[in-house]
Amino acid sequence: MSRPTSTALPPVRPSGTASATQWLLRWWRLLAVLVLGFASGLPLALTGQAMQAWLSLEGVDVATIGFLSLVGLPYTFKFLWAPLMDRFDPPFLGRRRGWLVLTQLALAGVLVLMADTSPKTSMQLFALLAVAVAFLSASQDVVIDAYRTDVLPAAERGLGSSVAVLGYRLAMILSGGVALIWTDPANVAAAAAAGDGTGWTWPEVYRLMAALMVGAAVVSALAMPRLKGMVRPESVARNDLIGFVAVLVAVAAGYVLTDKVLGSVASALLQPLLEHTTLPAPLRQRWVDLLGLVLGIGVTLPLAAWAARKARFDTLLGGLQSYFSQPGAWAFLGFIVLYKLGDAFAGSLMTPFLLKAMAYGSAEVGVVNKVLGLWLTIGGALLGGALMVRLGLWRSLLLFGVLQMASNLGFWWLSVHGKGVLPGLTVPAFDWGFLHLAQATPVDGGLLMVIAFENLSGGMGTAAFVAFLMSLTSQRFSATQYALLSAFASVGRVWVGPLAGVLAESIGWPSFFIVSTFAALPALWMLWGLRATVQALEVDPATVALDD
Repeated sequence: MSRPTSTALPPVRPSGTASATQWLLRWWRLLAVLVLGFASGLPLALTGQAMQAWLSLEGVDVATIGFLSLVGLPYTFKFLWAPLMDRFDPPFLGRRRGWLVLTQLALAGVLVLMADTSPKTSMQLFALLAVAVAFLSASQDVVIDAYRTDVLPAAERGLGSSVAVLGYRLAMILSGGVALIWTDPANVAAAAAAGDGTGWTWPEVYRLMAALMVGAAVVSALAMPRLKGMVRPESVARNDLIGFVAVLVAVAAGYVLTDKVLGSVASALLQPLLEHTTLPAPLRQRWVDLLGLVLGIGVTLPLAAWAARKARFDTLLGGLQSYFSQPGAWAFLGFIVLYKLGDAFAGSLMTPFLLKAMAYGSAEVGVVNKVLGLWLTIGGALLGGALMVRLGLWRSLLLFGVLQMASNLGFWWLSVHGKGVLPGLTVPAFDWGFLHLAQATPVDGGLLMVIAFENLSGGMGTAAFVAFLMSLTSQRFSATQYALLSAFASVGRVWVGPLAGVLAESIGWPSFFIVSTFAALPALWMLWGLRATVQALEVDPATVALDD
């Protein structure tokens, strides 16, 4: 069946034929998307940039911080358990909402445990708890993405993606920006000297985030629009459960094989080559570890796929079959991996780059990168959603992708020229109750310019990208398919961390940012070739019934 080529998204406002009730339901849906976007963004920084800041202040080296980005692995494998969230629903709260409440309460509990664990004296336990947070956060994202896809009609998805990014970035302003100001050593020391007790420790920050997740669970239980009449996958429950266990066993076998065998294979292949370089021994071992990791992935994924087929993991297999039956499915997966790759390369170690290499203060980074910068990301997301109405999906992805690539050159410029090249400004001390800056904080002009461009272009690209992912999913398998697509989208953010840390130490920051710029080119080349296919994407409007 042919599809319409128009990707324009009409504004969400009452028309002459729309009733007031329909208009209110539209805005209720968008408000729900906003709240869930906030809940999704809150834990991400706590295993990403906020955790990197905590580890940097504890004196952990950059290469180790890069490898600790692997705590985000659940984001790349969440499609393995997403079928269970498509197939089963906890009782009483209805489709999707039960999983929301369970994952949000579990996140709150693990964040409390993480707050009580020192990364300096108990690194292994701290890392395991961070993995647990990432697993629960990825599970929450599975449900949030599916709920957003189910609840929003096609005409509202452009604006809906912008609203989701708005909530997501507001949460990151809090957990990744305001938290840096709260915990800045100079700010804490000044507050202690003044005797006002407004300084925060990282454990206190994590406890606060746990309390906010409890609040999100209450809202999910009581205030979210209820989905009614949704079509579930037709599969045998016993097969799905056995299939999931079989996939877990296959993944565990792949991990053991990687740890016991493939690590030695990687060492045998690389060590003879690395011995002739000037790299120090710890850095050579990082390259070996990285190759062992890649070999392990190459073995584990086919093994898991074989186990799913043998155990008849029907919901997973059905969701994948439904997705791959559409034109351009494989090419779309490649594009999804590559579209944010350059952005992920530059952003994977941004916090240690700014704090360690550039020697900016935590409060300065918090104000510019995490507060002003993220507000610009929100502005970029809303601007991107508005521009998509006129540009359409393909032209938006292309234009915003070019801007994302160009933003990486800003970090190259900053690493070459350093601080003080452009006139800056001073943020005066303030006390807003929830946020306190004990002393005036100078802000470098070059940092402000680079972060402004990066966040504005990143927000625009994210809005178009989320709308693109939603357009590829089938409602019956929305959790499974969106989890698969977003897992591929997170490959860059998670997997480039180890390579980025090793690469930055090996070639230096200026060359590293040049590499990150070129990493964005393959996606733009693919997008040009996929022009007709992307322009033809238009999901048929779905009717979503809501309970009063």
